[in-house]
Amino acid sequence: MKKLIYLLLLKCFTMNIAAAPLPDTTRQFYLQNRYPLHTKPYMALPLGSIQPKGWLYHQLADMKNGMCGKLDELYPQVLGKRNGWLGGDGDVWERGPYWLDGLVPLAYILNDEALKAKAQEWVEWSLQHQMNDGYFGPVPPEKEPEPEAGLQRDRARDWWPKMVMLKVLQQYYDATKDKRVIDLMLKYARYQLKTLPLTPLGHYSWWGSQRGGDNLLVVYWLYNITGEKFLLDLAEIVHRQSFDWYGTFMHTDDVATPYKFHTVNLAQGIKEPLIYYQQHPEQKYVDAVNKAFRDIRHYLGQAQGMYGADELTRGNDPVHGSELCSSVEMMYSLENMISIIGDVKMMDHLEKIAYNALPAQVENNYVGRQYYQQANQVMVTRHHRNFVTAYDGTDQCFGVLTGFPCCTTNMHQGWPKFVQSLWFATEDLGLAALLYGASEITAKVADGSEVKFTEETNYPFSDKIKFRYHSKKQLLFPLHLRIPSWCKQASITINGEVWMTPEGGQIVKVNRKWKDGDEVELQLPMEVKTSRWFNNSVAVERGPLVYALRIEESWKNVKGTDKYGDYREVRPLSPWNYGLWDDALKQPASMFKVQIKEKVPDRPWNNKDAPVEITLKAKRIPEWQLYNETSGPLPYSPIRYLKDQPAENITLVPYGCTKLRISQFPVAL
Repeated sequence: MKKLIYLLLLKCFTMNIAAAPLPDTTRQFYLQNRYPLHTKPYMALPLGSIQPKGWLYHQLADMKNGMCGKLDELYPQVLGKRNGWLGGDGDVWERGPYWLDGLVPLAYILNDEALKAKAQEWVEWSLQHQMNDGYFGPVPPEKEPEPEAGLQRDRARDWWPKMVMLKVLQQYYDATKDKRVIDLMLKYARYQLKTLPLTPLGHYSWWGSQRGGDNLLVVYWLYNITGEKFLLDLAEIVHRQSFDWYGTFMHTDDVATPYKFHTVNLAQGIKEPLIYYQQHPEQKYVDAVNKAFRDIRHYLGQAQGMYGADELTRGNDPVHGSELCSSVEMMYSLENMISIIGDVKMMDHLEKIAYNALPAQVENNYVGRQYYQQANQVMVTRHHRNFVTAYDGTDQCFGVLTGFPCCTTNMHQGWPKFVQSLWFATEDLGLAALLYGASEITAKVADGSEVKFTEETNYPFSDKIKFRYHSKKQLLFPLHLRIPSWCKQASITINGEVWMTPEGGQIVKVNRKWKDGDEVELQLPMEVKTSRWFNNSVAVERGPLVYALRIEESWKNVKGTDKYGDYREVRPLSPWNYGLWDDALKQPASMFKVQIKEKVPDRPWNNKDAPVEITLKAKRIPEWQLYNETSGPLPYSPIRYLKDQPAENITLVPYGCTKLRISQFPVAL
């Protein structure tokens, strides 16, 4: 009997140990999920820990000297002193917080005092003007000013713009540890806990409900810092009041239904099931998001990693537009999801958007942007195209205010947050390089010792990545390396000796006792491949890059006289109506000639300086002509009547280097 009682007590004791929160040594270095939240495999590093190098650094430097660093000067009617987020009588909605959501990480990654000071003014206003009940942000004035073009004065208390400002304050705290941020957020969280049951997320606009995942993210972050249990109750309320993305993805065909989603809502909402998964780690939430990505690829997908939605989802024709806000928001969603479940395909997808869609939609020196891009884009002019939501034909022109100004302010989060996601801390006290780009990282590992890695590479243009370890101390810890799904077999050498040749689609751990000067070289052979898209068209891919027809460009500056301001148009100076020759597609190893420049320029994302070129054979399609200043209806492949037409050489360059392009080609026999 005594033995039986002993065994029962032992069983209860071990069950309690299993149920109790385990000691988490990583929390002393970096922010891990607290019990009962599901442990994350990868943890974000403090803002500024990762320094970009090479062309990636120059991209951020151009942001500083271009639109991001000077947007208050370029767009003073909204981002000037009248803005409601500075206490003025101007815009009270999303555009100020949107800008800060890119400006703050840019300022602290570059450690730029001028940018920090510019952001600080906005941060200070929020920190110093929280109301007694916990509300923060602009409030409706007693008397509305006269309406003025470009000012969003309605819905001052809308939940949605507060979500963006919470992200801003989260990043600011991450960089500065300013305790006032936590005080503000806790008071606001209690305000939400009391107010949301009466005034739910969707009360003021659908944006609050459809984008509730951004609110949920910050609630969990705040819980991980403070351990305040009421935040888990608030998280349940925010999830219940958010649009049912899980049910929609899992149990409806809405992704396949035209005009069902606003493009940015879909890009933001896709992460909500996985954000909530942290509190309820059920496989169904993972399955729902994976199904959503498959459905987007099948029904809406375009070669550059985005989808047709101008502004509503409408199908996968390559002349449908794709909004810039959608690209940066989808990147942000993926950056958060990969840290929660460590999915290699999501990491691949994130790189595809960052290294294709994003640079294609922004001018080389960061002084203008496009509202919509097309996967097949042969004219950039002020012209009414067949977009669901049009803006006086300016939506494709490059400028500061063309299309709609949300992208003017929101675009800036793209590159800084991508840099911040190149490296993560791991739950096994190591580091992970999940995305690749030239960089330097300083972080704590093993027993808390600080180490440094430099990452030397011309990726995504070349396939070699070298990691060099720097520390006076020898330490045992793992370095996680992603082997992309597009890579058949990688090669990893350590100090010149082959260590492993892993297959693609996995994370490999280099677990060793590191000493100063150790070098790991990762080679990811990039084969030229093709993928199939709308009307059986073909895209050419090599590694993370999609390749598009090089079209000679003629740029024209237009002096704007209306609210859209000055803008740039681009017209073609060379033919674009090519179909890839079927014989070349059957023999890619011999028919596709890849040329890689030895030195990648500081600003590689333009037609002239493209670091990689691919030449192959193609055939002109005489009947494929301009229609409504687009590339016209895409011929269904294969095109048989071109058998007797001669093939000629064409040149492809990375999609991100183009402003005019064909990236989804018909196939000509």
